[in-house]
Amino acid sequence: MLENYFSQQAGMSVLLSASSVESFFEHWSEGIYLDIVLSDIGLPGESGIKGIPRIKRRAPKCGVLMLTVYDDANRIFQALCNGASGYMLKQTPLTQIRDAVNELYQGGAPMSPGIARKVVEYFNPKSAGQLSENLTPRETQIVEAIEEGLTNKEVAIRMDISLETVKYHIKNIYEKLQVNSRHALISRKYR
Repeated sequence: MLENYFSQQAGMSVLLSASSVESFFEHWSEGIYLDIVLSDIGLPGESGIKGIPRIKRRAPKCGVLMLTVYDDANRIFQALCNGASGYMLKQTPLTQIRDAVNELYQGGAPMSPGIARKVVEYFNPKSAGQLSENLTPRETQIVEAIEEGLTNKEVAIRMDISLETVKYHIKNIYEKLQVNSRHALISRKYR
């Protein structure tokens, strides 16, 4: 779909299309000069993230725009640290992806709004103390139990509450602390 769409855009040419990093490099002949590469992360074989430095070694001025379903901070920062110049989510409309390609070509660093927010929050996080002040005493107890490594069922038994009540509290905790997993909850403590 992307190959077809970009082939029809004025001022753009699709010089190479491949379904894996390995295939991309096999077909990238000496006579092909690339300004921009759109890459996914979850490709068969080598990860799209690992392909970025290889692209940059061969064509240092080539911009790499990640176009993927992954919106977790870990993959975003792996891609950016490996040399990606932009990061867009696949659900982005084609016209906005085209605009992102043009922005990248003109020296910008396009990102989907949600991705940009995660980057900004990474560099300007709310302190754990500020966020923790919003927790109720029961939620604070549950966080401490999770940090000890207890499962939801073990938390319910320890606190003599139902498993559903534990899940309800955890949902509220995640929202208040702006995390979306136990790992993020625990790692937030050590920032």
